[in-house]
Amino acid sequence: MVSETELLSSIPTQLWIGGPVDATGGTTFPVHNPATGEVIAQVADATPEDAMRALDAAAAVQAQWAATPARQRGEILRAVFEAITARAEEFALLMTLEMGKALPESRNEVRYGAEFFRWFSEEAVRVHGRYQPAPGGVGRILVHKQPVGPCLAITPWNFPLAMGTRKIGPALAAGCTMIVKPAGETPLTMLLLAQLCSAAGLPDGVLSVITTSRSSAVTAPLLNDLRLRKLTFTGSTPVGKKLVEQSAHGLLRTSMELGGNAPFVVFD
Repeated sequence: MVSETELLSSIPTQLWIGGPVDATGGTTFPVHNPATGEVIAQVADATPEDAMRALDAAAAVQAQWAATPARQRGEILRAVFEAITARAEEFALLMTLEMGKALPESRNEVRYGAEFFRWFSEEAVRVHGRYQPAPGGVGRILVHKQPVGPCLAITPWNFPLAMGTRKIGPALAAGCTMIVKPAGETPLTMLLLAQLCSAAGLPDGVLSVITTSRSSAVTAPLLNDLRLRKLTFTGSTPVGKKLVEQSAHGLLRTSMELGGNAPFVVFD
């Protein structure tokens, strides 16, 4: 198993837009180990201009990725699943370092987070349509499913791998490109995942990761651009409501997992 220092030095800390790139202006923000308060990395702090660079990349390759045979898309997802599994201990350690989850819990998340890529690698070839007689008895109804287009995923800090894989997996399987904006507290896990996807053969621009300390400012121009066709968000209900309001401009399809603030008592 690699040491903490070796692991952290191997993680890309730039934005991932067709590969690692600096943020506009070269600014960064710190990632802290919540157990110690120590700064474990400085990652690129994306600007609205960087968000548009990611959307430009996603839009540029959308048609190519949608035309990629489903079997080939599935094989790439399967290769990423195998890469995550092979590096499970590294992913677990990284999550523990950046968000404080106990190591056994991190290992559990790696297992079930990786499963989304295995599941959707198999579902990629099962995006079925429908062919049936018209109700009036004249003619036939043909339903043909197509990728919706570039998607934006906004993921939370508490499950930095699994909340990404369960959004990225189905999008890539269906032939959609994806931009991920991970939580500012836990960007490193998603950057490592992007690196593995690229190594597995995912074409440049199909998956981008934009890390930022200014989420609202960075995502707003994406939601106002008609090239973006879907938004998926996991987080608080108030933020989810605002995102749905913003997404109405382009009539974006939305998937929202909101809430979950339950009371609890902490003893000594």
